[in-house]
Order: sequence, then structure tokens, then C-alpha cells
Amino acid sequence: MRTSMIRVLTLVTATAASTSVWAADADHGADLARRWCASCHLIEGTQKQASADVPSFAEIAQKADFTPEKVAFFLLDPHPKMPSFPLNRLEAADIAAYIGSLRK
Repeated sequence: MRTSMIRVLTLVTATAASTSVWAADADHGADLARRWCASCHLIEGTQKQASADVPSFAEIAQKADFTPEKVAFFLLDPHPKMPSFPLNRLEAADIAAYIGSLRK
């Protein structure tokens, strides 16, 4: 009985730890956005300049069909209007989480 309880607690602890490791990090997403996205998009309220023909991150976050998953997939899927950035899945999820944090 004691061994079973220890196994269950170990499994629960390992699952919780792995979930937090893989959770999207909006702060890291903000850093990535400043590096990769700010030349075209307004990514935060303090930014002074960006391209006029692309939506700001706040506008993206307010779209009715916005989900972080859709944005992350969009960032990983090649498309002609944006330059190709070497983002991995976690980085795309982090940027999407940052954009989601701007949703009001």
C-alpha cells in the first residue's frame, strides 16, 4: 500500500513539474516579440513606430476568433507576408501567450 501511494505521488509530482516546464511563457514571448516582431508590428503601448499595414499585437489579441493556439500555428506555418523566422514550437507558443496577455 505504501509503495503504491509513493508511486502515485511521484507520478503526480512529475506530471505537475512537466506541465509547468512546457507552459507558455508570456514574458519570454514579449522578449522574442521585441527581437523578431517589433520592426513591423506595434507589440506594446510604449513602441513609437512600426509598419502601417500590419495589425498591432493588441488588435490581434482582440479578434473574435483569437486563440493562442491559432497564433502559434500561424507563426510556424510559412506565409508570404511575413519573413521566415527560426522559431521553434515553444517560442511560437510564448509569443502567442504574450499576445493573449494583451487581450482585454
